[in-house]
Amino acid sequence: MNFRDDFVWGAATSSYQIEGAQDEGGKGPHLWDEYVKEKNDKIFENQRGDTSCDHYHRFREDVALMKELGLKAYRFSVDWTRIIPEGTGKVNEEGIAFYDALIDELVANDIEPYLTLFHWELPMELYKRGGWMNPQMPEWFAAYAALIADRFSDRVKNFFTINEPQCFVGLAFSEGVHAPWLQLPNSQTLLMSHNALKSHGRAIQELRAHARQPLTLGFAPTSGIALPATEKPEDIEAARQAYFGIPQEGTWAWNTSWWSDPVILGHYPDEFLRHFWKELPKITDEDLKIISQPIDIYGQNIYLGYPVRMGDDGKPELLSRNTGYAKSASNWPMTPDCLYWGPKFLYERYKKPLFITENGLACHDWVHLDGKVHDSSRIDFTARYLKSLSRAAAEADIRGYFAWSLMDNFEWAEGFGQRYGLVFVDFQTQRRIPKDSAYWYREVIRTNGECIEG
Repeated sequence: MNFRDDFVWGAATSSYQIEGAQDEGGKGPHLWDEYVKEKNDKIFENQRGDTSCDHYHRFREDVALMKELGLKAYRFSVDWTRIIPEGTGKVNEEGIAFYDALIDELVANDIEPYLTLFHWELPMELYKRGGWMNPQMPEWFAAYAALIADRFSDRVKNFFTINEPQCFVGLAFSEGVHAPWLQLPNSQTLLMSHNALKSHGRAIQELRAHARQPLTLGFAPTSGIALPATEKPEDIEAARQAYFGIPQEGTWAWNTSWWSDPVILGHYPDEFLRHFWKELPKITDEDLKIISQPIDIYGQNIYLGYPVRMGDDGKPELLSRNTGYAKSASNWPMTPDCLYWGPKFLYERYKKPLFITENGLACHDWVHLDGKVHDSSRIDFTARYLKSLSRAAAEADIRGYFAWSLMDNFEWAEGFGQRYGLVFVDFQTQRRIPKDSAYWYREVIRTNGECIEG
């Protein structure tokens, strides 16, 4: 295996998906709180995340599980409304105390905290004022980031600003499959994207300005990876072009370069500017200076890929998947090569140290008659993906891997119907049961990947 000696092995969660306690501790309402109540027919079996994994009350038990599983790092998000209930203004010290205690527990157990500022919990009071379309949003987010740094950066040195803008803009406001389930015109969602990226840049500025120790800063977009049909140079080039170009399927939001070029290269991609010029917001040089504040690490959430070859016309051609292709319980295809080609293409273009900030799969998990959870498919999946990541690590600067997820949780529109966790959660009793994959992953961590066979 090609993993560095100091490779970071961890697991990830997000606040709304595990915390519960939605009406406790002075927390304010966010977009998902409100819209799951109002439109819960959009969620699998009308489920809600009000209690979820009850991590708010059980975090010490959960950190003990992390310790048992040998995790070196834990990536979690802070719920903006738990510490600033209305998004701006009064700080909720009870919420600060919760995250203080969580961070202290992680540090005491030698688990490095990786803190994400925003994993989709948009304060309702800010949404009522236009949310990501409001030009004040970058300043609201900057003030939030400054508070995070003031209170937590004495113990937390690794931060990601925003998680998967493709989802909280694209799925929520273009495709209408996440809260608030809207399908808005490109002119509005492109404005949201620009303000989200400005918010990222202002957060980087404020985290550095308020840092209480040297910090390592980044952000964590996602993408489906274009996979070359063969390793012929022309197919590799076709995949590269498809990956960074305008998506041939889905909305404009499902791309890589629109979200990452301005952050790392300092400009939006020319192809997008030409294609969407009638619908773009005003973009100034000052905006781009804010967006392109230097980052130290680049996160990427990677789950799947799609096959591409070079067409006879010299343009990338999307291919159909093979009949009977392997897929997860969420019907996502199993494409291990995405953890080779994705990091390879990203590092070629951006030259930034890379973290796989999420990777995993949903399985049909249950407690067997022996009281254990046997998830051999998750072990096989992860082994295949990590072998591809090891191949990429021979060509790119890859610093770490975070399994999605530490535990089964509320999977947004899929409710509790999909289980991604290394740890099984009985949502009636809140009992935690580490799955076979959790103990397998512990051995992967102990051996720095050398135990992976095949």
